[in-house]
Amino acid sequence: MIDNIYKSIYKSIDEVNSQMSKDEQLIKSPDTVLYGESSSLDSIGLINIIVTVEQNIEDDFEKSITLADQKAMSQKQSPFKTVESLAKYIQILIEEKKNE
Repeated sequence: MIDNIYKSIYKSIDEVNSQMSKDEQLIKSPDTVLYGESSSLDSIGLINIIVTVEQNIEDDFEKSITLADQKAMSQKQSPFKTVESLAKYIQILIEEKKNE
């Protein structure tokens, strides 16, 4: 499942990159920083990637998830830090949806 989650995230990165200048574009890698000092995203860019990922996850997995909620904000480590942390967080959310 995690490979398919990465595919959805990378598809989202492609969509967001199409709206950004070449020097601001995100690299499709698990290590890519999405949030924090090392990120090339501003706050609007982060929101765009989050919304796009939510849409692509719903399309690809037929599961509606909300990434930016109280659960995400209360995490000790932000799930938005890197592509890898986001993928792992999405996997948890999808697993929770299966158990509902």
